[in-house]
Amino acid sequence: MPRQATPLINEEIYHISLRAVGDTHVFNNEDDFYRGIFCIYEFNNAKLIEIRKRREKRKKEKASGSPTPADDRELLVEVLAFCFMPNHMHLLLRQLKDNGISRFMQKVGGGYANYYNKKYSRKGHLFNKFHAVHIENDNQLRAVFDYIHCNPISFVEPGWKENGIKSPQKAKKFLAGYKWSSYQDYIGKKNFQSVTVRDFISDFIGGPKQCRRAIEKWADYRKRFGELPEIFLE
Repeated sequence: MPRQATPLINEEIYHISLRAVGDTHVFNNEDDFYRGIFCIYEFNNAKLIEIRKRREKRKKEKASGSPTPADDRELLVEVLAFCFMPNHMHLLLRQLKDNGISRFMQKVGGGYANYYNKKYSRKGHLFNKFHAVHIENDNQLRAVFDYIHCNPISFVEPGWKENGIKSPQKAKKFLAGYKWSSYQDYIGKKNFQSVTVRDFISDFIGGPKQCRRAIEKWADYRKRFGELPEIFLE
């Protein structure tokens, strides 16, 4: 997976999109989605890790009922938000270390590709070069937060980005139940809480109720208008 050419600056926030080569469906079932979640958690670590040993350790701790140890990762990035779709993923990241985003994305793309290629008897690269957009102001941050979490509307309203949403209520209900994003955690439902760092954006938007309201307003807006706001999202 080629590296991102745009300079990435520590403490700055970026919207990252990672799409599969040829729009291959890289998340085909629940196990694949869980593996993707596992990757964006475990590979967010500057330390060298042995994935198999850590997984076995977690299984033993869960089986024995012993408490999970404190998180000992040395984070490359803060994962502020995410959404997985069948052929791509969106991430909202704050870089913490030099080249942190590039290192993180290389680990995630390569690690998941190893899993996928082995499972589906496939060879070669799985993802295209990741694309990064620098978040430059509050309006862009809010719009990208909404956009990332509204992506799954495509499952129930194909073509919604071009044609608008015919049934906002249906779209809202689907989003609230969509497991493979950070939306549920932002609105107060426990899902993948350890994956994301949410305090900054939650406080910025106004807490769980306002996070839900922001996404629902987006769905209502998309019923009335047929074009996305003039903002470079991906």
